[in-house]
Amino acid sequence: MVDTNLYNTLKERGLLYQCSDEELFKKKLESGEPIVVYEGSDPTADSLHIGHCVPYTILRRFQKAGHKVILLMGGATACIGDPTGKSDMRKMLTYKDIENNIQKIKNSLKVFLDFDGENPAIIVNNYEWFKNLSYIDFMRDYGVHFNINKMLSSEIYDNRLSSGGLTFFEMGYMPMQAYDFVHLNRTHNCTLEFGGADQWGNIVAGVELQRKLNFQNGTNIELIGATNPLLLTPDGKKMGKTEKGAIWIDRDKISAYDFYQGVYQTPDACVEMMFALFTDIPMAEIRELIKTDIVKAKEKLSFELTKFVRGEADAIEAQTATQALFKGGNNLDNVPTLTLTPADLDTKPIVDIITEGNLCSSKSESRRMIEGGGISLNDQKVSDFRRTISSADLKENYVIIRRGKKNYLKVIF
Repeated sequence: MVDTNLYNTLKERGLLYQCSDEELFKKKLESGEPIVVYEGSDPTADSLHIGHCVPYTILRRFQKAGHKVILLMGGATACIGDPTGKSDMRKMLTYKDIENNIQKIKNSLKVFLDFDGENPAIIVNNYEWFKNLSYIDFMRDYGVHFNINKMLSSEIYDNRLSSGGLTFFEMGYMPMQAYDFVHLNRTHNCTLEFGGADQWGNIVAGVELQRKLNFQNGTNIELIGATNPLLLTPDGKKMGKTEKGAIWIDRDKISAYDFYQGVYQTPDACVEMMFALFTDIPMAEIRELIKTDIVKAKEKLSFELTKFVRGEADAIEAQTATQALFKGGNNLDNVPTLTLTPADLDTKPIVDIITEGNLCSSKSESRRMIEGGGISLNDQKVSDFRRTISSADLKENYVIIRRGKKNYLKVIF
């Protein structure tokens, strides 16, 4: 049974930004017939952070509405690297690196999509069809349909062009992604590609390639490209990272507390979009909460998103730890903790302690934070990176070290 209200839901929540044919898009979603939709990602890392997952939250809505979802992992395109918004050419990955990344990312995707049941999402890898496609055949059959002047006018290549470093190698990215759409239509009857707004040029290239093939072959295949708005901070940067690092999806890369706090650091202007993407709370309720009390809105967002990604137990744990630190609670059990031995008292420099406890990512960063006044011990600023912790600093058998206003470490001796 297909939910025919999906189009209205996407519009109401502000999740539809661009569309190559919105009238046809609306007609298909309201027809009651399931469609096949795909989103493509290049597995250039072995994990996902919140910013990466925006398209998956939307595909989740398509799957829940009864449509078929395909996730394309760019095992072939990752070898080139998407030049969109880049000033330098991406580091080339080996095939082994790419395959390793794909296997690890698959587990993260289970948070958003169902890979079992009656309507399972499927994962495909474009390396499987490109590895047997010769360069001559690809250029003869598909490269002929791409106009270089038009490609260079796309914002996809802007930064690389302005830096004078665009390579022919990178120019191949758009034709390959366009062909992905055509191939998935032929093999899976896929008619919709949905992705981030920064991928608009690549997505439209696939729609236009099929139009040219229709003219050449006398076919009438209608493909649709659509995008969601990017989740950007007020200074124009993609969300997904904080001053402490990325808000990772994988449990082994970030604690529940740090995940919760990372979400809480969402800029006020982005809170509504985060609710729209990651929750099913009605938009009227969200807007009223934000208008009434932005702090409570961010607390709710942090709890709901932690619960969605990591489970309710982690959400409660992180909320309890936050209340203990910021609202005078007594339960410090769930605060990020580092355990040292009594022998470390008066001997281990605090610069080593905060590095070991992951309050800073490196010893040099720890030293800079201390010298800049960004580290506190039991609410007292630390100015000397050589300072050690003495028994006089202990509260029972522990101390609390704080970085900035929101990042805490409980050190137990």
